[in-house]
Amino acid sequence: MVVGVATAVSAAVLLSACNGSISTSDRKDAAAGYDKNADVTLTWWTGQTPEAQKTADQLAQQYHQLHPNVTIKTSPGAGTADELLPKITAGYKNGSYPDISYAYGSWAGQLADGGHTQDLTDYVGRPDFGWEDFPGAAQRTATVNGIVIGVPALVDNLALIYNKKIFSAAGVQPPTDNWTWDQFRSAAKKLTDPENGIYGTAYSVAGGEDTTWHLWPLLWQRGGAILSGKKPVFNSAEGVAALETLRAIAVDDKSMYLDQTDEKYSALFRQGKVGMIMSGPWELLELAQTDVSYGVVQLPGFKGDHQTVSGPDLWALFDHDDADRAGASREFVKWLTSKDIDAKWNLAIGNLPVRDIEQFTPQFFAYTQEYPGGKEFFQNLENARQSRPTVSGYDEMSRNVGEAIASVLLGRAKPQQALDLAAEKSKAPLSGG
Repeated sequence: MVVGVATAVSAAVLLSACNGSISTSDRKDAAAGYDKNADVTLTWWTGQTPEAQKTADQLAQQYHQLHPNVTIKTSPGAGTADELLPKITAGYKNGSYPDISYAYGSWAGQLADGGHTQDLTDYVGRPDFGWEDFPGAAQRTATVNGIVIGVPALVDNLALIYNKKIFSAAGVQPPTDNWTWDQFRSAAKKLTDPENGIYGTAYSVAGGEDTTWHLWPLLWQRGGAILSGKKPVFNSAEGVAALETLRAIAVDDKSMYLDQTDEKYSALFRQGKVGMIMSGPWELLELAQTDVSYGVVQLPGFKGDHQTVSGPDLWALFDHDDADRAGASREFVKWLTSKDIDAKWNLAIGNLPVRDIEQFTPQFFAYTQEYPGGKEFFQNLENARQSRPTVSGYDEMSRNVGEAIASVLLGRAKPQQALDLAAEKSKAPLSGG
């Protein structure tokens, strides 16, 4: 159940004040004095591929036609979305950062620490904004120390995608929403066919966030946590048991393809060389271009807990000490993420809708018909009950955890040893050291 937005936002601000963060009285409204009729030019870094960028350009032009006094300069902002963070933080020094930028949710803490993000807490708390329409995980990701710094741009989650043909050929019953991790392991072992180069499942060991965030659902399902405040606690008994589950599949059973690039395991699944993968709705766009017969179910669970992880990304809004630019940025992003316009954006490029109420639109129905499994991924958002921490230092911690996971799955370390080392290495960046 979603708490009423005004109550939820106010409670978050009060909590941050109690914890020594920015108090309500100290918060700055970057849009105070905003004149909606003022001529403004906004810079929007979309972080999109060339094809999606065309849609962004069209939407910016559409908004300009509706609001002739607002000109929006659009560009991807960088060669890839990954390159946006260093460009933004470098721009903090000379004022070259944009008004609006696409940002991975894991960057939220670092962006906020730079001191140039807008405080949108009161703005999104207005009844006409519809903050409660966004999934809870997306709301939490956009909030740093009780302060909302952006608006959800994309929502996703991890589920289990399986190849029906491979399961049938191996005589294995397909997965269900009630599967356990023991059943997952057993099936992976039965599906593995070395003679034909088929693996039961796959996992990235590149050591980045793709490696790391796949572990979090197994940790949460067992009752573990990533952090306690800013102290790493993922090396708990629950974390060790979660990683041991994966280690047994990779090392003991040898039924897990270990991808050292982050880029091969999805392609191998589409080529019929991997029976099932933990992945997200972005796979559906590629699968639609193939003849693969596949299904989607929620992740396997532990004692009936099927929690997943969601990786919401944001439209981060920045303060240039110009109330008109700040206010116009807010109004544009509110429009962009509205029910009707988001259908022309996220649904049009194969993503899940960012607002829950879009499930009742004709566009969402068309999306589920074009992309089988889309409905299951949308419903799986209910299992995203926890979020990755939005604290400065998460990125470095993620690399440490990713390296630990990789070392274990490659048979070079034991789970407790590897996670203890990752926790120790993460203490300094998490504490600001």
